[in-house]
Amino acid sequence: MIDGSPQGAWESMALRLDNGAEIAFSGRQFAGGSWYDEETGVLTRQNLYITEANEYVYSIITGTGRQRSRRAYRVALHGKTCTMSDGKTEITLELEMLMLAVRALTGLDREGEGVPMLDLVEETLRAANC
Repeated sequence: MIDGSPQGAWESMALRLDNGAEIAFSGRQFAGGSWYDEETGVLTRQNLYITEANEYVYSIITGTGRQRSRRAYRVALHGKTCTMSDGKTEITLELEMLMLAVRALTGLDREGEGVPMLDLVEETLRAANC
């Protein structure tokens, strides 16, 4: 059970974001967590939802005192491409280009120490696409 709902129950959800957009979907929470960074004083909460349309919505809320940041991203896999949206802007990339971007942004490359983890991410993305 998640939030008192049976595992397979779908809920109508709407995430209001700081960019003025709203991401609305029918789905359920798949995973989530929160943590507090004592050095910066930032509380972070992340949630991953799966939609009835078999897409994913990733939500991240951070805050310090009265300042808050609310972002979310919808991710849909279509064959060998991935479409991502923040409610205002949408981009479609080939999975290979997405993984290249992940490697570049995280500092992981095929020859580096992150190869087993990166291979797992790629395998998971491809499996989710089936």
